[in-house]
Amino acid sequence: MIKKVLNHSLTILFIISLFFLIITFSIGLPIYFRPFYYLQIKTLNMEELTGYSYETIKEAYDQVLNYLTLSTPFGTGELNYTTEGYNHFADCKVLFNLNLIVLIVSFLIVITLIILSKKEIIQLVEYFKFKPYFFTSIITILIPIIIVVLASIDFDRAFEIFHAIFFPGKTNWLFDPSIDEIIKVMPQTFFMNCGILIACSVVFISITLLVISIIKRKKVVINVK
Repeated sequence: MIKKVLNHSLTILFIISLFFLIITFSIGLPIYFRPFYYLQIKTLNMEELTGYSYETIKEAYDQVLNYLTLSTPFGTGELNYTTEGYNHFADCKVLFNLNLIVLIVSFLIVITLIILSKKEIIQLVEYFKFKPYFFTSIITILIPIIIVVLASIDFDRAFEIFHAIFFPGKTNWLFDPSIDEIIKVMPQTFFMNCGILIACSVVFISITLLVISIIKRKKVVINVK
């Protein structure tokens, strides 16, 4: 009885951990894969729209990302910034660190449970003959669908709601381009593209897991017959 309860509990833990692993991994893509931003310097015509050179834009972005991900001193290259602007990035840094911590912890939990399951030390329970990651994929795939629908209706409003949730009571994310010049090279379209990349990653991983679980279930049913 105790072992049965333990296996069910660990299965639920696996489903939840895999959910957070998929989400945090997808969020990490536009953060840690910097060529995604570099490509948009040209495609979004940032040089023409801002009057800054490619090198100036890239340097400003790199310094901000180095601060957010590598804990180097904050800077924006040749671009000006205010204390309010810096404070917003300090708030972002907390969220970036949190995302990385959850990514690492969820990865370790998922890998550990898979290894223990393979060694038959524990058993990850199959509900309705579906592998646990089937249920993770169902839950996970709903999130980007809901967000994309809401964002497509009114992206500006969705952008405001996002900041209200993650930066409650703060307005320092409302940059004035004339004094916080970094926002000129981080246009709203760039953040929208980040959201699209994250959503595509979540959907792709979820569908892959969904298809694999369905195929495996069919094989089990055929073998039983």
